[in-house]
Amino acid sequence: MTSPTLAEARTIIEAAEKRAVEISQPMNIAVVDSGGNLVTHARMDGAWIGSIDISINKAFTARAFDIQTKDLGDTSQPNQQFYGIHSSNGGRIMIFAGGVPLTRDGEVVGAVGVSGGSGEQDQTVAEAGAAAL
Repeated sequence: MTSPTLAEARTIIEAAEKRAVEISQPMNIAVVDSGGNLVTHARMDGAWIGSIDISINKAFTARAFDIQTKDLGDTSQPNQQFYGIHSSNGGRIMIFAGGVPLTRDGEVVGAVGVSGGSGEQDQTVAEAGAAAL
């Protein structure tokens, strides 16, 4: 399993930033490696400071469970199998859109996390970043 290099992580960030500019929404964008550790983070001009940790934790969550955070959110609502999961891992688990695993040759090697807009905006920016790997 080869984690994204710093150069690859920067390419992911650039692709995500490009999409964020297209939708006119400044974002926080984080890339983590296969262990869920931060490789790099960018806060676009005007992006919320409160979304810095959220973007990093979305990336962590997507890698920790190898699932898009929006999908984890669907299964963690009341009466669903993962209800309460958001309180695990020291509260780092994010259960709303914007975290996407990064794959290489069908294997999860890291993740990208985005925060700063609506769930739909975060998701489209994260998907654009992930597509760059």
